Amino acid sequence: MVKRIWAAMAVVVVLGVAGVAGGYAVWQQKLSAPLVIDEPVLYQVPSGAGFSRVIMDLEAQGVIDDSWAFLLLIKLAPDELPALRTGEYRLSPGMNGKELIALLGSNDVVTYSLTFPEGWTFEQMRDRLNVAPKLEHRTADMSDEKIMALLGREGTHPEGWFFPDTYRYHLGMSDVDILQQSLSRMERMLEEAWAERADDLTIDSPYEALIMASLIERETGAPEERREIAGVFKRRMERGMRLQTDPTVIYGMGGRYEGQITYADLREATAYNTYVIDGLPPTPIAMPGEASLEAAVNPLPGDTLYFVARGDGTHKFSRTLREHNNAVNRYIRNRD
Repeated sequence: MVKRIWAAMAVVVVLGVAGVAGGYAVWQQKLSAPLVIDEPVLYQVPSGAGFSRVIMDLEAQGVIDDSWAFLLLIKLAPDELPALRTGEYRLSPGMNGKELIALLGSNDVVTYSLTFPEGWTFEQMRDRLNVAPKLEHRTADMSDEKIMALLGREGTHPEGWFFPDTYRYHLGMSDVDILQQSLSRMERMLEEAWAERADDLTIDSPYEALIMASLIERETGAPEERREIAGVFKRRMERGMRLQTDPTVIYGMGGRYEGQITYADLREATAYNTYVIDGLPPTPIAMPGEASLEAAVNPLPGDTLYFVARGDGTHKFSRTLREHNNAVNRYIRNRD
């Protein structure tokens, strides 16, 4: 009789173990099953959300079946789960549940790009920031002064202090993050350029180098001309000649500029009109790139004092006013 009881108990234990093993196998099978999607899906992990909320949300969106398998994992092995990170994730067909969990706890978030071309103004930069998708727009209603104070540069004029480049960001970042990256990059690039400056410059500080670089940036898009234009500006300053560069006139006109400069504009006394003022304007007039920064502190030696646009993106450089007037007649006034 006793033997029969022990035999029955043994059968029960075996069946229980088999049942547990079978249940475990089913559980693991569910976790390893592919997501029920036929094309990539963009999923956003909400701020402050836990795995339970995310799993229920994914089931409601039809990304996964059998949420119980994931909820059981959360219950039985919470220490094995990665910390969730707020952001967007791209879920791919064929990805299984375990891979899904690993992805949602990784840094592999969906990123976006934002490009600020060389020669843009701070106003143009702000306009692009304000329409960038998936970016928190904290500065949209701020003045330039408040933005610079927020960035720790209170009292600094913003023009020129942001490095033109392509910046990547993800959901959860703000325009302040982009501005801080761009500002820090420009400060670093300017410091490096100034450390490699020539010995005989007519500019006396890194900030003057930044201003000069912005003039060079706005004057030419031809990389090979940047140092030569810097050389012209240097020699004109050495001789006490005014820089007479049109982009400063345009910047001083602000919103009044409509595509053309008149003789009256050239004579207008603004703080930026280098046909009227001596030396450099008070601030940069645009965002200079690396090549313009390097040109500003390493001008090309020579004897040219003038240049005029040819109309193809390059310039004709001249040594004398007579040569320059002839070039103006040829390229501007279309006279032979």
